[in-house]
Amino acid sequence: MELGDDRLARRGVRLLAKRDDLISDEVPGNKWRKLKYNLTDASARGASTVLTFGGAFSNHIRATAAAGNLLGLATIGVIRGEERLPLNWSLASATARGMHLTYLDRSTYRRKDHPEVVADLRRRFGDFHLIPEGGSNPAGIRGCAEILGEVDENFDVVCCACGTGGTLAGIAAALRPGQRAIGFSALKGGRFLEQVVVDLQRATFGRPTDNWRIECDFHFGGFAKKSPELQHFIDDFAERHGILLEPVYVAKMMYGLFDLARCGAIRPDTTVLAVITGPAEGPG
Repeated sequence: MELGDDRLARRGVRLLAKRDDLISDEVPGNKWRKLKYNLTDASARGASTVLTFGGAFSNHIRATAAAGNLLGLATIGVIRGEERLPLNWSLASATARGMHLTYLDRSTYRRKDHPEVVADLRRRFGDFHLIPEGGSNPAGIRGCAEILGEVDENFDVVCCACGTGGTLAGIAAALRPGQRAIGFSALKGGRFLEQVVVDLQRATFGRPTDNWRIECDFHFGGFAKKSPELQHFIDDFAERHGILLEPVYVAKMMYGLFDLARCGAIRPDTTVLAVITGPAEGPG
């Protein structure tokens, strides 16, 4: 869909939106994209349980719980940090959909991919199909690469938010010649994501592409941080376009897109596709 906005029109920039946030109420946006082939792989190997990782407010944790509930799979969520009771709304939502929660202290969590940590989880929980934090592995990247196949209009640049790099890795691999992708890090110090995207593309497609970059100046203080300026942008965007931008990832991407157009980093006569990967969520 096209979003007419005078702020961009004055700069000669046309804005299209890919509403992946509307895929599903339970498993929206890039969460479904990343889980699609991970769960297909789990079923193919006959797994009855999937285990994954995330923080206490992780969209990925909630989406995995919901998808497992829909497909009849048992789910285990390994949560960063100590257990806090009562559960917050996010973890309560996951448990309501049947997910079993366990916790790793932050030091151990940083080593969650190490064989000895995974082996200990297998000793505790038996056999399971492991999905990495955020679902960013070759199976998840293959799912994200399908996003652009659903876009009929021509565009020059595609923008998406970056948390674990998987969505950008998949989207960039699906671009046509001459098109480019910009990822907007939701994390402070997100430059490390450049190597993550390279590694994900190499693992999935055999080689990285050179048609993308990551903007690291629009994190607004760090992951899940939000300033009055960002909130004003969210409110104004909702009033103009009837879309409430999710604040952790999507709003920062959209703000960055507008700022790049304002300063000329996105050139006039450019058509930009913004991938809205998730809905605004919260308690109630």
